[in-house]
Amino acid sequence: MPDEILLTPFPLEDYEGLMPFPQQWDFVLVCDDHRRDSDKDCKKKKFLEELHRKGFIIKTIRDQKLFYGVHAPSGIFRKYQWLLNKPGNEWGHLFPQQLDYQQSPINSTRIRIVSFILQNTEIPNTKENLHDLIKKKVFETAFPLHERENLGSFLKMNWAQWRKLFCKQPIGEIRTYFGEKIALYYAWLGWYTGVLLIAAVPGCILFIYGFLSFSSSQISKEICEANTTIMCPLCDQKCPFWILSDTCTYAKINHMVDNVGTALFAMLMTVWATLFLELWKRYRAKKVNLWNMYPWDEEEEELALELINNPENTSEEYQHSYIRSIIVLILALIMICVLIGIAHVLVIYRVVVTVIFTQSNSKFLQEKATTVAVLTGAVMHYLSIIIMTKVNKYIAHLLCKIERPRSFSEREKSYTIKVFTFQFFNYFSSLIYVAFFLGRINGHPGSYVRVAGKWRLEECHPSGCMTDLFIQMFVIMTLKQTFSNLVEYWLPTLTYKCRLLCRKAQRINVEQISQDSCKEEWLWNYQLNEVNVFTLFDEYMEMMIQYSFTTIFVAAFPLAPLLAFINNLFEIRLDAIKMVKLQKRMVPKKANTIGIWYYILEIIGILSVIGNGLVIAITSDFIPMLVYQYTFSPCKQKNNTGIDCLTGYINHSLSVFNVQHFENTVNLTDPMGNKITHCRYPDYRNSDDYSHSIKFWHIFAARIAFLFVFEHVALCVKLIAAWLVPDDPRSVKNDQLKEKRKKLKQQLQAMDDSTEI
Repeated sequence: MPDEILLTPFPLEDYEGLMPFPQQWDFVLVCDDHRRDSDKDCKKKKFLEELHRKGFIIKTIRDQKLFYGVHAPSGIFRKYQWLLNKPGNEWGHLFPQQLDYQQSPINSTRIRIVSFILQNTEIPNTKENLHDLIKKKVFETAFPLHERENLGSFLKMNWAQWRKLFCKQPIGEIRTYFGEKIALYYAWLGWYTGVLLIAAVPGCILFIYGFLSFSSSQISKEICEANTTIMCPLCDQKCPFWILSDTCTYAKINHMVDNVGTALFAMLMTVWATLFLELWKRYRAKKVNLWNMYPWDEEEEELALELINNPENTSEEYQHSYIRSIIVLILALIMICVLIGIAHVLVIYRVVVTVIFTQSNSKFLQEKATTVAVLTGAVMHYLSIIIMTKVNKYIAHLLCKIERPRSFSEREKSYTIKVFTFQFFNYFSSLIYVAFFLGRINGHPGSYVRVAGKWRLEECHPSGCMTDLFIQMFVIMTLKQTFSNLVEYWLPTLTYKCRLLCRKAQRINVEQISQDSCKEEWLWNYQLNEVNVFTLFDEYMEMMIQYSFTTIFVAAFPLAPLLAFINNLFEIRLDAIKMVKLQKRMVPKKANTIGIWYYILEIIGILSVIGNGLVIAITSDFIPMLVYQYTFSPCKQKNNTGIDCLTGYINHSLSVFNVQHFENTVNLTDPMGNKITHCRYPDYRNSDDYSHSIKFWHIFAARIAFLFVFEHVALCVKLIAAWLVPDDPRSVKNDQLKEKRKKLKQQLQAMDDSTEI
């Protein structure tokens, strides 16, 4: 089909004085040829007529699709320049009488203004805007153009390259090309990744210490030498009594994450999370001050763009409905209950799988039933996360519709809070159960808690409850980071390559491309993958979940900061390649903070104090060992010197059960065929009536005391750090002081000059 390069749907004489065509096209609209669909064709023409009425130049190129390039009149930018004439705009610190209206804004500013006008231009009578027309297939898509030369080429060579993996990001150039909002995201991600390396060092030291000392640990030694300690069966049927020494290997693994340094590491991570946020605020202040964005007001800019687009329209006012808020709250609570219910389903899954494997004919499955159930449960948890993530976004979108936020920024904040809340319960409901309830609500031999009155609730892994939490976190975090990144990179890459191949197959005459330079550029941009308003949101959400893993339960998985650091090194370049080479150009947005995400980071910081405190107090064996060491150990006897204070701890931590009191009939012989009268199980209960012993209450009191002290010390450290480290560096405050003085002095001078005249 031959090209048509013309100004449509209007006669060329309407553009007299505007020729030749502008070299810079702000946006491109794409649609099918709707000659056979009069309704769509009519709506398309009316929309383009509205743009023409506002002074836009429109150029049409016909290929397999119809491409409409639009170029905004300079008057739009003069109005913007006048309305937002204050420190922080793109034209400098000028007064209205000093403004140079011939000076064009930077390209990202043009795109942002034109995008707002396009999205808010409505067809008369029907009041349909561009978003509605795209939903009704009148237009297929609309996008700004990438720059193949200049800044676009610079970012391809100096940012979107794997060989730049360890190089500093060009944040200033990113800001000029993609706008402040995206630049702040990459500035935050780079800062977060750098600080992760600091957190990874003590985590690796703790893990290496555990690895080097697991053979010399007194606890590991006692478990490995306990070949006469008969343990109670882990299930009702076909589960034999087992020897404690069988868990020797698992005990050594458990020691790598649960040792004397775990509590100190948890405290260090809470301090790290606090300092990370405080130092980020200072770093952000420097960047924002450098960009002259400190006094920028988002609401004021939005109002200015509304006036530029249509001065007759009245801005939507703030509104609040208690009825709608209550409905949203109830629906959100129902959704949270559903997510918690899914965690309970996973609990039942592990219980059933354990029973099935222990009743199988395979000796290997019988012996490894608990481990297999934990591993497959973690995989099932990850699959449920993938499915429920889509559901969570859909439900959050519906709840935002009920709320009716005033502006896009208000809608974005509301949507972000809801999705993060749902995603938090999606990811962490199962982990919370494993960390704080697994093995603590299942009863004891002779009186087990059962699901549906049939299946026993699962117990902690034979090597300890920290092992279960470690396995869960390792599987979910590893799968999430590897699988998600592979999909995130290869899916757009393969999609883009397929489009290029299809384009080559459909092209009739390749030589026609060279007839118009715009055609080649527009076609290349069209073939790139789509972006939407939530593209940056998804990137932030991915990092918030990762930050939660890195802080909240980091005591059980000290390698989390290292894995996050390695992931983010690749994440930065992966996102850069995706945004510059594989996706259509995102509409630049202004911002001087990372917005609601900062408050989410603060909430995660508080949760990390609570989570790590509970992990050390409840999940870890740190408190029971501490109580034993200073209350019941041989070190308390004056005549015992040179002995490890934890000697005898394993025997101390196991209760005795009379096998005649089992609920169900079991095989009362040990692995050697000897008759068994008593077995041991991990708990602190009396051997006669199985009530909690005095040792249990000593440890319980110590757990509560430790939790109280840990959390108050950590919160005090957070408050002291927040007070000690100023949000804004001294240089930024002095710069702002000088700017305010300069502005007032210029206003005073202008007043004196007008008085003299």
